[in-house]
Amino acid sequence: MKLLVVNSNTTDSVSAPFGLPLIVSRADWLVAGPATLAALAQHRGRYDAAIIACFGDPGLDAAKTLPDVPVLGISEAACHAACMLGRRFGVVSFTAALRPMFEDCLEHHGLLQYPIRWNHLIGFLAVGSTRARSRDRSERIDRALAARRAGFRMGPPFSGDPGMVAEQRAELLVDLRRQSVEQDGAEAVILAGGPLAGLAPLIADRVAVPLVDGTVAAVRLAEALIGLAPPHARNPRPSLTLTGFPPEIAALFA
Repeated sequence: MKLLVVNSNTTDSVSAPFGLPLIVSRADWLVAGPATLAALAQHRGRYDAAIIACFGDPGLDAAKTLPDVPVLGISEAACHAACMLGRRFGVVSFTAALRPMFEDCLEHHGLLQYPIRWNHLIGFLAVGSTRARSRDRSERIDRALAARRAGFRMGPPFSGDPGMVAEQRAELLVDLRRQSVEQDGAEAVILAGGPLAGLAPLIADRVAVPLVDGTVAAVRLAEALIGLAPPHARNPRPSLTLTGFPPEIAALFA
């Protein structure tokens, strides 16, 4: 079993071939998407599953449709693992600058309260249901989802070396995790941010709720998915000529 772990920034050994050294904003995230696809394409055919090791999972949706193996993001894996470890989960990270991107990610995975997102569920209600009953059903679903999320606890702005953030902000993250549990009612906590990978086991025993490391969660889930969904043919798609991108990305569309 071979797993490819790709960092969407340019700081690690298996990293994006172009892009930014640290992903902290929506603009950074959008730039990182094509860079992530390029990294996956460079190693295509040499792995059984791939993990996008950048919180926010840049390029994830596209990556799921192009390679013929399972692709997971560490945000995706952390969210679903946290849901299974506790009825309410919190998110802590080293800088509040990441919060909008995390909110987008939670919304994408159905874990934020946006009633309009549930309009498609109305079609599953019994024939003859009134609009009021449909709206009530939607509102109850929203409340149930909102109840799963305890909230965010984030640190101040960070502009230092991404490789040092885990060491420099370890004590801050322990305190934020404690706040998430004691003040927000979290029963599990996600340690959010690619640069924090590896920190969880060093601080996990300092607060008595599960601490979810997205990279570890993604590795465990990828191993399971390889068994559940072995390599298979993708639905046929028309061949397209992609211009202006590196050859490895263009080859994904050919």
